[in-house]
Amino acid sequence: MASSKRKRSDEVVSKPNILFEQPAAATGRLGGVYIPPFKLAQMQKNIEKMDKNSKEFQRMAWEALRKSINGLINKVNAGNVKDIVVELFQINLVRGRGLFARAVMKAQLSSPGFTPVFAAVVAVVNTKLPENGELILKRVIVAFRRAFKRRDKIVATALIKFIAHLVNQQVAHELLALQLLTVLLEEPTDDSVEIAVDFTKEIGQLLQEISPKGLHAIFERFRGILQEGLIDKRIQYTIEGLFVIRKGGFADFPAVPKELDLVEREDQITFEIGLDDELTKEEVLDVFRFDETYEENEAMWAAIKNEILGEDNTEDESEPDPEDDDDENEEDEGNEGGDKNKVIIHDMTEQDLVNLRRTVYLTIMSSVGFEECCHKLMKLDIQQGYESELCNMLIECCSQEKSYLSYYGLIAQRFCLLHRRWQEAFEDAFRTNYSTIHRLETTKLRNVAKLFSHLFYTDALPWTCLEVIRLNEDETTSSSRIFIKILCQELSENMGINTLRERFNDQYMNDFFSGMFPNDNPRNTRFAINFFTSIGLGGLTDELRIHLKNAPKKIMAAAALAEKSSSSGSSESSSSGSSSSSRSNSYSSSSSSSSSSSSSGSDSTSSDSSSDSSSESSSSSTSSSSSESSSSSPSSSSSESSSSSSQSDTKRKRSTRR
Repeated sequence: MASSKRKRSDEVVSKPNILFEQPAAATGRLGGVYIPPFKLAQMQKNIEKMDKNSKEFQRMAWEALRKSINGLINKVNAGNVKDIVVELFQINLVRGRGLFARAVMKAQLSSPGFTPVFAAVVAVVNTKLPENGELILKRVIVAFRRAFKRRDKIVATALIKFIAHLVNQQVAHELLALQLLTVLLEEPTDDSVEIAVDFTKEIGQLLQEISPKGLHAIFERFRGILQEGLIDKRIQYTIEGLFVIRKGGFADFPAVPKELDLVEREDQITFEIGLDDELTKEEVLDVFRFDETYEENEAMWAAIKNEILGEDNTEDESEPDPEDDDDENEEDEGNEGGDKNKVIIHDMTEQDLVNLRRTVYLTIMSSVGFEECCHKLMKLDIQQGYESELCNMLIECCSQEKSYLSYYGLIAQRFCLLHRRWQEAFEDAFRTNYSTIHRLETTKLRNVAKLFSHLFYTDALPWTCLEVIRLNEDETTSSSRIFIKILCQELSENMGINTLRERFNDQYMNDFFSGMFPNDNPRNTRFAINFFTSIGLGGLTDELRIHLKNAPKKIMAAAALAEKSSSSGSSESSSSGSSSSSRSNSYSSSSSSSSSSSSSGSDSTSSDSSSDSSSESSSSSTSSSSSESSSSSPSSSSSESSSSSSQSDTKRKRSTRR
């Protein structure tokens, strides 16, 4: 009993501390164990107290190294590759070269589209740490062998693309590329030929410069496969497309893009590793191992890092020099107005604009519904003046679809109803897209027309935008007519032909629709009538038909009115001249009659007064009659006045006799 109690006490004493010691059986394949969050927090609090040569400290440092490498590799792209490389050199890539190789290969397999970027990162690291580049190349070749034997087409295509860009970056020799093509085309199958075609597209431009004879031999083999005709028709078409690409000098498939050309050819280290060489993946480097000389190795890495990044020189330059302090103070005192001489640096690379477009695109394509998408886009808080970027990206995404999706129309409708600035942005987008509609293919054109028709029949956009459309033979193209056709047909389908006719016949909107329904020229009117009739919307042209039918009558009436106005003007001018002459003649006759009456009235006063009154009345009547007759003919007025004067004389004589 006593011995058993002692054994139990010994077991209790020898029980390991779960915060710092982990049993060997609990370690996984990568040498790590799961540590609960609360225990990890306690370990991080006590990390300063730990000995750097202890296993627990090294394990935590290993986990931190793995996470930092994975994080940097996952966020690398063509825009930030230079900054990411500098950050990679800040961490211990000698100790973590297995982790680095594993992270790069895993990221490349998950996103083959970024293969040129990953190859550029490997090329830069390879110039300073060749062991890392060699390890990655070995693992890629071994992985391709395994995928090729297993007939895993997806993995083999991704890995061979990685090999192609490593050859383009001169990390691997071009003989490896020729050897791969020879193996793929030795016993051609549909999959092997398709992989070879993809590989040749990526590597063709480099082989054309370095090894034109080898590339010629490969294309002769492709030509032989075409002549044999043993492969599928689709693969034959891909080979024919490869010949076309070769004829164009592989312009669409550059070996190294300009933004990824980071290493000089002289500085690059090339490995001549063959496809049949015995290679080891060195998977031991992926597993945590306790290092007894941990501090010494870390000091060695610090020296290597300083040599790579040149931190010694920068630190020496950054240290303050007491002798130079006085000179700097004097310069500061002498340059009191130095703030005025500050240079403002403007970023002309438009990196913010590129990031905004990328964010908008990813938000649109990743959202489940239009409400979620609008909510996320509003959270971006797009600045004033950048509304057109969202509109153009939305229209571009809509045009790229195989068929129109109402998802894009609902997003555009929601933004138009949110604020006036978005509505104005979509109005400008409509005008711009209509003026450049000839650049779009038929499918893209149809999607864009349906998007804008959705905005019109929901009244999200004002119909005044249609004033840019001038429907005539001279101002339209085949593309613009197709656009107008799809736009009007969609409006008719969603609104109804009667409602659409009422909208177009609105008197207050005639000025804006005069381009679509022209009545200025019969030729344009007939063109518009024929166009709408041919697309099945002849009911919209009733008023145009009435206008065209009444156009000749209106033209004749206008011509007659013009002739009448011209003739009336000439008659008025002639009548005014005749009336003035008659008035002068009547005045002269009246004066002569008055003088004769005064000479004959010397015999009696009473008779003179009566005769004067009668003469005045007669003269007034004669003058009025003469004035009326003068308007008809000026020649007869003088004779009538003379006759009236003679009659008055006879009357006076009779009165005197009585």
